[in-house]
Amino acid sequence: MIKVLIVEDDEIFRAMLEEMVRREGYQVSAVTNGNEALAAIERNPPDLVITDILMPEKDGIELIMDLARLGSQVPIIAVSGGRRAISLEFNLESAKLLGVRATLPKPFTREALRRAIAEALTPTDETDS
Repeated sequence: MIKVLIVEDDEIFRAMLEEMVRREGYQVSAVTNGNEALAAIERNPPDLVITDILMPEKDGIELIMDLARLGSQVPIIAVSGGRRAISLEFNLESAKLLGVRATLPKPFTREALRRAIAEALTPTDETDS
């Protein structure tokens, strides 16, 4: 079974996202920030990471950069709703530039989540770049 790690600081949104992903047939675990995510990934590497961008302690961009530095090949979906002066478009574009496989603006539909997961789990052919 495909293991998905959700990294989201908002308790209500995290619970909703966990349930949505579980209903798609995936094994789900969840943490509240990038530091917890790194520890979870070290203990039990997932097949996919879905991370919020704006979080306390270690945000999603820092997590994405840390995973890249560690040479991780785990596909990542970045999620953002933006905040005040930082637009969700800026957050998601920044994540794309850092190599995430898919992005989702909050709020999103279950169908959009399905598409993002399918996109993220589709193997990339690095010889085409």
